[in-house]
Amino acid sequence: MFIGEYQHAIDSKNRMIIPSKFREAIGESFVLTKGLDGCLYAYTKDEWKILEEKLKKLPLTNKDARAFVRFFFSGANEIDVDKQGRALIPQNLLEYAEVKKDIVSIGVSTRIEIWSKEKWDEYNDQNIDYESIAEKMSELGI
Repeated sequence: MFIGEYQHAIDSKNRMIIPSKFREAIGESFVLTKGLDGCLYAYTKDEWKILEEKLKKLPLTNKDARAFVRFFFSGANEIDVDKQGRALIPQNLLEYAEVKKDIVSIGVSTRIEIWSKEKWDEYNDQNIDYESIAEKMSELGI
């Protein structure tokens, strides 16, 4: 399980340091793809397989399902972690997430989200009514 928030920077070679709290769980390689809300999603290989199986079950005849699967898989890359705990982030994913230098990695249970610091700050500056959201989630049995 991934939890916590870590701030760091992309180096001049487009590498990020995987936070030490995430390294053991993420393994020697992981899958990185476009995420929702303008961030990147990082999955262990095992979690990616689970997600892949769920996405395979979406109906091919549904236009939204095709678009979502296309979005998720077209951005996916297998990323290796070097001995120093660094991972090279592909340029297209950095551009998608609008990452320039400073990033924030957050643990979200089964995935890591990687945000540009600016976008993360913007997201947190929104007046999100978490109590109302919690109420809606409880109606769903969560």
